[in-house]
Amino acid sequence: MNRVLYWFRNDLRLADQPALLQACARADQLLPIYIHDPRQDATTPWGFTRMGAHRRGVLSHALHTLDAELRARGSRLFILHGQAQQLIPQLLQCFGLSTVYVEKIAAPEEIADVEALKASGVAVQAIWQSSLIHPESLPFDISQLPEVFSTFRSRVEKYAVPILAPLAAPRTLPPLPDNFNEDAPSFDVSLDVSPPPEEMRSAFPYFTAACRVDEPGAQAHLAQYLARKLPHTYKATRNALIGIDYSSKWSPFLALGTISARQIMAALRRFEAEHGANEGSYWLWFELLWRDYFRFLHLKHGVRLYRASGLSALPPPTHDAAAFKRWTQGHSGQPFVDAAMRELSATGYLSNRMRQVAASFLIHDLGCDWRAGAAWYESQLIDYDVYSNQGNWLYLAGRGTDPRGGRRFNPHKQAADYDADGRYTALWRDDSPHVRGGMA
Repeated sequence: MNRVLYWFRNDLRLADQPALLQACARADQLLPIYIHDPRQDATTPWGFTRMGAHRRGVLSHALHTLDAELRARGSRLFILHGQAQQLIPQLLQCFGLSTVYVEKIAAPEEIADVEALKASGVAVQAIWQSSLIHPESLPFDISQLPEVFSTFRSRVEKYAVPILAPLAAPRTLPPLPDNFNEDAPSFDVSLDVSPPPEEMRSAFPYFTAACRVDEPGAQAHLAQYLARKLPHTYKATRNALIGIDYSSKWSPFLALGTISARQIMAALRRFEAEHGANEGSYWLWFELLWRDYFRFLHLKHGVRLYRASGLSALPPPTHDAAAFKRWTQGHSGQPFVDAAMRELSATGYLSNRMRQVAASFLIHDLGCDWRAGAAWYESQLIDYDVYSNQGNWLYLAGRGTDPRGGRRFNPHKQAADYDADGRYTALWRDDSPHVRGGMA
């Protein structure tokens, strides 16, 4: 009797789940869990909670949906609160489990958690599954990853690097351990949160049925995006600031793992085969490659990406705590930037253009520590992704691989280019939320 534990992390789906499928193939009995680590509830060095209300809201919903999907297949999801290195050995002992299967995440905390389990004698199978291109499919060893994205992209395209087809979800799952008693374990907890009020101005209204950030919602969102032929206009509209359709809005689903990049790419290729490819649909591939690149940078450089200096030889960054607080509150005095920060706080979402403008302003105009800004985005963004967040902040701060040594965006020029009529700045001109009722 082979009893196995599957530990969900940033992969809250059943389809295209190589790690889960391997666990199912090797298990006679399977216990699926999700662990909410208390580090997410802690106060950061910068004075705010690491996981904000918007992130908690989408996570809670995705977990409840995943539990329902597992129950439909004869299983269920344990949601645990605590540290993996303490909880998992207890579960192994309690249910006679032999092996832990988990998604491999190449960020320091996630690596440390797995290594701590291994050091305590737990058998762990950590399986890479979050990128579009598997690292083993690259035409070079990860140690030879180009330090410039454009070089990486050109080599991927030159060698026509293959993308594996997405895998179907298992129709059934192995049963829970036979000594499992639903009333006995004291581990199970709830992550239910009070929903925020409905924000009418949001560019990603995750509180509506059309934008639920769970696996069924991901498939529905992808299908409607392609059905309306929006890939063809993506490049022309991607820097817009108001509305839902200016960008793909795939990032929240990808961040929680309620859809995979391979599923998206397979659907996009079918779309291009039926409706034709153009610059817009190509640019979506381009963006997915950027997402991969930040993952591969973590595989190559590891913890060095989390130093104050990043990959550079620059001195530690300066920090102005008062200026940082004003920035987070949307009271920096720069109207365009303040509009962005108010949108972020009110909705948990911000366009890519405004993320760059606001981050640049914090680093290069206010003279604040880039790590504080990265932590604020981690707390607030419903599509927070550890790889992309770290990579983008290093890029802007000039402490990553960018040969230009930092990117400063002139907020006045950015406003003139992307908000010439002032509609966006006016939309978020104060802190009064445009709400109606509550969440359904």
